Amino acid sequence: MPRARRIGEFELIARYFAPLARGFPGAGGLLSDNAFLPADKRRDLAVKTDTVVAGVHFLADERPDWVAAKALRVCLSDLAAGGAKPFAYQLSLALPKSWSERWVAAFARGLAADQRQYGIVLSGGDTVVTPGPLTVTITAFGHVLAGRGLTRAGARAGDRLWVTGTIGDGALGLLAARKRLREPSLERRYRLPQPRTALGHKLIGIASATADVSDGLLADVGHIADASKLAVLIERERVPLSAAARRVLADKPTLWANVLGGGDDYELVIAVPPLWQPALLAAAQAAKVKVTLIGGFSRGRGVELTVGGKTMRAPRKGYVHF
Repeated sequence: MPRARRIGEFELIARYFAPLARGFPGAGGLLSDNAFLPADKRRDLAVKTDTVVAGVHFLADERPDWVAAKALRVCLSDLAAGGAKPFAYQLSLALPKSWSERWVAAFARGLAADQRQYGIVLSGGDTVVTPGPLTVTITAFGHVLAGRGLTRAGARAGDRLWVTGTIGDGALGLLAARKRLREPSLERRYRLPQPRTALGHKLIGIASATADVSDGLLADVGHIADASKLAVLIERERVPLSAAARRVLADKPTLWANVLGGGDDYELVIAVPPLWQPALLAAAQAAKVKVTLIGGFSRGRGVELTVGGKTMRAPRKGYVHF
C-alpha cells in the first residue's frame, strides 16, 4: 500500500490554521510571519513568534549565549521585514533533563547582550523541562505605523526586487560549522544572524512587500510572488556575495544550490516601485545597510532564475521544515 504524502508547512497552515484566523484582519490570512494588532491611534503592535530546536536550527553543542542570540534575532528579522521597531519579547525555554545552571547563566548573558544591542527587554514567558532536545521559543513585539505594516502581499507588476547584505553566507556557514568548509567568517554568519532592524522601519512608504530570507532566497522571494499573485525574475549574476562566498563558489560551483536555496541569511528581500528607488537607497544609506537590485516582478506566477541571460531550472526551492 503506498505511503500517504505528508503535506508541507505552508499547505498545513493554509488547510488547518488559516481558517482559525478568519475575521481578524491583523492575521493577514497567515500569509506573512507577523501579526498586526491595533495599539493606539498612531501605532499597531507587530507580533512574531519563532521556535528554534537543538540539532535542527542550531548545532546541538552550540554556545549557550549564541543559542540565545539566534533565537532572539530570527524574530527580530521578521519584525524588520514587517517595518516594525522591536521593544520587548517573551521567552519560553524547554530545557533538556541534563540542563545546568552554568548553561542557563551563559544563555541569560547572551540575551542581556542582545537586549542592550537592540534596545529591547524581556517581558515574561515560561520555563519547563523536556525529555526532548533543547527548544527555545521567542515572541517578539514591535511598533509600526497604524495600518502600514509590511507583508509578503502587496507587490505589483513592475516592482523591482532588492535584497540587503549578501546571500548564501548562512547556508555555506552551516557547512563550515560542520567542518565541510574552512571559512570562519561564514561559520560566524550562520551562528549569529544580523537582523536588519536599522532598515526595516525605514521601508514604510517605500516597499510594497517584504520578507526575510530564512528559508532561502528563491523560496522567500517565491513567498512574496505567491502572496502577491505575481511572477518574479531573479538574475543570478546580480545576487550579492561576500568575498568568502565567492572563494567557495570559485572552487565548488555546485554550491550555488546552497547559496540560492539554503536559508539562514536573515537578509530582507524587498519589492519596490521604480519611483521609490531613490528613497530606498537613501534609507539604506542612513541605516548603513547595503542593498542590491537582483530582479523584478511581472504578471504571471512562479519564480524564474536566469544565469547569463538564460533561464535556468531553480536548483532547490529552499529549506523544508517538514
